Order: sequence, then structure tokens, then C-alpha cells
Amino acid sequence: MNALRNFVRNEDGITAIEYALMAAAIAAAIAAGVVVLGDKLTASLTYISGLVKSS
Repeated sequence: MNALRNFVRNEDGITAIEYALMAAAIAAAIAAGVVVLGDKLTASLTYISGLVKSS
């Protein structure tokens, strides 16, 4: 019975799950940003590449 109480009171697993959820949310935000800004970023880098090649 004490082992069950200790298991329920142990918060280490909860902390790991919270960190995993935060990491997943950050990854989703980065992915959304890449999708939204992807074409503009590609155009900008292509423009800069053209400037570097011509100089």
C-alpha cells in the first residue's frame, strides 16, 4: 500500500510530461512559422544569393 501511495505522490513523471508538452508546442510553433514564412524566406535568400553571385 505504501508503494502505491509513493507512486501517486511522485511528481517526477508529471514534470517530464509537462516538459514534453512544452517542447511539442514550441516545435508546432516553429513549424507553423516556417509554413507561413517559407515562401518569403526562400525569395529573400534567392535574392541575396543573386546579389552575392553578381558581385
